[in-house]
Amino acid sequence: MNRASALAALLEQPTLWDVLVIGGGATGLGVAVDAAARGLRTALVEQSDFAKGTSSRSTKLIHGGFRYLKQGNIALVRESLHERGLLLRNAPHLVHPLNFIVPCYHWWEAPYYGVGLKLYDWFAGDLGISASRHLSRGETQEGLPNLKSAGLRGGIRYQDGQFDDARLAIALAQTAATLGASVANYARVVSLLKKDGRVAGARVCDAESGKDFPVHARVVINATGVFSDSVRRMDEAGAPPVIAASQGAHLVLPRQFLGSNTAIMVPRTDDGRVLFIIPWEDRVLVGTTDTSVSETPLEPRARAGEIQFLLEHAAQYLPKAPAKSDILSVTAGVRPLVKLPGAKSTAALPRDHVVLVSSGGLITIAGGKWTTYRKMAADAVDRAMAVASLPRKPCTTEHLRLADTRRRSGQSASETLPGIGGTGPLSRRLHPDLPLTADDVLHAARHEMARTVEDVLSRRSRSLLLDARAAMEAAPSVAALLTKGFGRGPVWEAEQVAVFRELAKGHLPQ
Repeated sequence: MNRASALAALLEQPTLWDVLVIGGGATGLGVAVDAAARGLRTALVEQSDFAKGTSSRSTKLIHGGFRYLKQGNIALVRESLHERGLLLRNAPHLVHPLNFIVPCYHWWEAPYYGVGLKLYDWFAGDLGISASRHLSRGETQEGLPNLKSAGLRGGIRYQDGQFDDARLAIALAQTAATLGASVANYARVVSLLKKDGRVAGARVCDAESGKDFPVHARVVINATGVFSDSVRRMDEAGAPPVIAASQGAHLVLPRQFLGSNTAIMVPRTDDGRVLFIIPWEDRVLVGTTDTSVSETPLEPRARAGEIQFLLEHAAQYLPKAPAKSDILSVTAGVRPLVKLPGAKSTAALPRDHVVLVSSGGLITIAGGKWTTYRKMAADAVDRAMAVASLPRKPCTTEHLRLADTRRRSGQSASETLPGIGGTGPLSRRLHPDLPLTADDVLHAARHEMARTVEDVLSRRSRSLLLDARAAMEAAPSVAALLTKGFGRGPVWEAEQVAVFRELAKGHLPQ
C-alpha cells in the first residue's frame, strides 16, 4: 500500500475508473474491497486519514446488537450476527471472541435477559460462537472478581466479538490495494464532476501538495458517514438531510478496575443505551453514551456530562468507583444514523443502512455500523453496477480473507525509509507505558500510509487511546523518526508535535 503510487494512478488524466469511492472509513473501505474483488477498476479517496472519524472511535465490538431485540429489529440482529460470524472467520487475526457477563441484581433480570440471549444464540445459527448460560452468584463473582457484590443474584454469560477498529480499517485498505484498487488518504473531494447532468467523477485536492485534479468514474459512491449530506449537496444543492448525528463517548481506565478478561454488559442505562465495561489492550474501556448533536467536527470531543455519566454508571458495578483522575484517555465519535420521522431520540433510531441514488446517479450509502460494513458495501456496489450499467458480477466477500497486517517476528522497517540506519535501536520502546517501538513507526509510514504523528499514535498504534499523556510524551520521538524518514525539516517536525499535543489534550478530561 503506497500513497505515491495511488496518487500517480489517480493523476492519469485519460483513466476512467469504474467506481470512485469517497470516504476512507469502514464503509468506504468495505466498498472498495467489494468493488475491486468483483474486478471493477476502483479508486478511493479520503479527506483525512483512514478511519480518522467514527470508524476508529467505536466500542471495539463486532456484535449482533442485543438491545435491538427489545426494539423488535430482528432483521438487523440476524444480519449483524451473520456478519459477526463471517468476520471471525475471515479476519481471525483481528477479530476474536470475548466473554461477557450480564450481572443480575433483581429477580426478574435472569429470566428476562436469559430469554433474550437464547434468541441471540438462535439467530446466530451455524455462525454462532458459544451458547449463553445462566451463572450462579459464585460463578459470576469468579468470572468478574471486581464486580460489586452487594445484592448480586447471579449472571448470564455469553460471547460476542472484539476487535481493533482502526487496525481492521488498515486491513481493509491493504486488502483493497492487493485486489488492485488505488486508495489514497489526505485526498479531499472539493467538487463533483458532471456530464450531461450525471455525476461522472470528482475533483480531488492532494492535501500535501495543495494540487487538485479530476478523477473520472462511471459511478461515484458517497460513503462519508456523518459528512454524507455535505457530499450529497455537491450533487444537489437542495438535497434534504438524511443523517441524524449521535455522539458516543468512551473512557479508558487502568486494567485493575475490571481485573478480568471477561466484560460486563449492562442491558440498559438511563439514556437507553447498553453500557459496556470491557477489557481491551491491557486497559478497560467504558462506553458508550448517546447524545444528539447538531455539529459533526472531524475531531469531536467528549462532553463533561458524557464523562460524568460513564463514571457514575461504571461506579454502580465496580467496587472502586473510578474518578476523573483515573482516566487514561477519553474519546468521542459521531454515529451517522439515518433520520426517521417521529423518533424521540437518537437512541431510538435503528442502525440499519440505506442506499440512496440521486437523480444525477450519485450513490450514497448511509447509516449502519462496523459489524455490518461488508453487507453495506455489497448493497452499495450492487446498486452502483445497476446505475452505471456495469456488467453484473456477484459479490465475493463472504469468503474473502482480509489482509493480515501483523508484523512478523524479525521483520524490520529499518531500511524502508530513506536515511534510516541499522536495526538495533529501532526495537526500543518509545515510552515505558506504550507498546510502541521506533520500528513500528517506520513500518506504519512505509507500509500503512501513515503521514503524520497523529496517524501513528492514534490509528496505526492505539497509543493515544491507551494513554493520552504518554502519547503526548512520545510525540517528539515519533516526529523525529518521521522527519528523518520523509526527508522533512525542523519546522515540519515542530509543527507535528505541537498539532498532536493540542489534539491529545482533547482526549483528557477537562
